[in-house]
Amino acid sequence: MFSQDDDNQGVVLGVLFGLIALVIALVIGVSIYKTNSMATPAAKPAAMAAAPAAEAVADGASVKVVGGVVKFYFASGKADLAAGGNEALAEVVRAVATGKKAVISGFHDATGDPAKNAELAKQRAFMVRDALKGLGVGEDKVELKKPEETLATGSDGEARRVEVTVQ
Repeated sequence: MFSQDDDNQGVVLGVLFGLIALVIALVIGVSIYKTNSMATPAAKPAAMAAAPAAEAVADGASVKVVGGVVKFYFASGKADLAAGGNEALAEVVRAVATGKKAVISGFHDATGDPAKNAELAKQRAFMVRDALKGLGVGEDKVELKKPEETLATGSDGEARRVEVTVQ
């Protein structure tokens, strides 16, 4: 009653169902990939917000906000501000608008010539001050503190920083 044609028909149906399953899986995979690709630009700011903490240890410019203190980290021998500095200073600008004062403290590591390090720390503090001025903060609302050498534990990358607090 059953012939070889029935067996061949079963094989053909199995292959056909396999192909259909493969096409469905491919369509789902492509749609998930496209969805994630479109979501990536929106997800990047969140990833960038977490990244500066790791970069602060490296020898490069970065910025992070810790407990309301904006910390700018600098590459060795440089006074260039990290990207995202204006965004990090937004809360400071809002606080200054309510009558408070921004206090900028420069720090440097213990490597190299102390006089050159102190001068570089001062230049870095001036760069942060200029960024605040560029955001509309009056010079009378900014206080600069003398550069300090950081002798605490941590890397030299963490020591090369400028901190902005609100008082």
